[in-house]
Amino acid sequence: MSRFSQTDPELTHRLTRRGMLGVAAGATAAALLGAAAPATAAASTTAASTTAASTTDASSRTVGRGRPVLPPGRLGIQLYSLRDKVSTLGFAPVFAELEKYGYDEVEFAGYTQGSAGPITLAQLKRLARDHGLNPIGSHVGYYSNDPNAYTFAQNLTKVLDDAQALGLKHIGTASGPFRYGSTVDAWKRAAEEFNTYGAAAKARGMKFYQHNHSEEFSFATDNPKVRLYDVLLAETDPDLVFLEMDIFWAYSGQFRFSQRPDGSPAPFEPLDYVLRQPHRYPLFHVKDGVSDPANTYGYRMVDVGDGDIDYQRFISAVTRLRGQRFAHHWQAEHDNPTESFTFARRSSEHLHSLREKC
Repeated sequence: MSRFSQTDPELTHRLTRRGMLGVAAGATAAALLGAAAPATAAASTTAASTTAASTTDASSRTVGRGRPVLPPGRLGIQLYSLRDKVSTLGFAPVFAELEKYGYDEVEFAGYTQGSAGPITLAQLKRLARDHGLNPIGSHVGYYSNDPNAYTFAQNLTKVLDDAQALGLKHIGTASGPFRYGSTVDAWKRAAEEFNTYGAAAKARGMKFYQHNHSEEFSFATDNPKVRLYDVLLAETDPDLVFLEMDIFWAYSGQFRFSQRPDGSPAPFEPLDYVLRQPHRYPLFHVKDGVSDPANTYGYRMVDVGDGDIDYQRFISAVTRLRGQRFAHHWQAEHDNPTESFTFARRSSEHLHSLREKC
């Protein structure tokens, strides 16, 4: 039995972001919106309302009426989605665009990202603030075979020093807890390390978190009745280890792992994990996908608003919980957008347009 509460499972991650880029190459916004486009030039004046209405039908999304689903001041973006722009233009032009698109926060994926020209942490912090962007978190590696690597396992003090210099309230990893394998004991061992990182972060006024991919929802190789994600939740201290649910990958996990290896049913609903322990999910990745059962992962990644994940339902279910409206941060992301500025703009427009049902 766990030393901590086992009543609620949740999510974390695996498959490093870099290794999953192939999944992201898929349907474009133009292809998805084509069916809803007006048939004649005379209908072009109603194209905007037709497009907006099309997002409400199948997935029960609501736009235009009622209280905004997205709480003010809580929309961020994972800068990995804009790595091409950062590397060619630098952070300043990228932040200027994000300010224009109505973003409030940024989550880092490294503090240079191949940026055009050198930049210090103090400059990066000031630059973000100058554009009205709150640096909310950052992804750092979990471990490496290189003793000098910039990871939690190898250089915890340096990782936390840098996060503190940037004024981050959250510091986490997008690496899965597979360091010691896929057995129950292997994940207990990784969870203990996460507790250590969480305690060190808490001592500096920060929260340590982990971001999931779909593999966390797989089953332990030594006990196929046990979902690995549930081991992580049970074995990490809820006061020290937090979670950033990547909603796209959680639903991919649902597609892939709703049956145990022996074929017996093991259904789960990603949203339920959050509703059971909302305090463990300070951060979310808002990433969309078109359902595609022929795809290994069940979805093809697309811009937010162009897919089948019902964000009106998901976000409002979380923010309607007592005391939770402003307790979470929603980071738009696409692993490999067709055009990254277009993705950022359209994702913000869609999320700001969502309204709660009357």
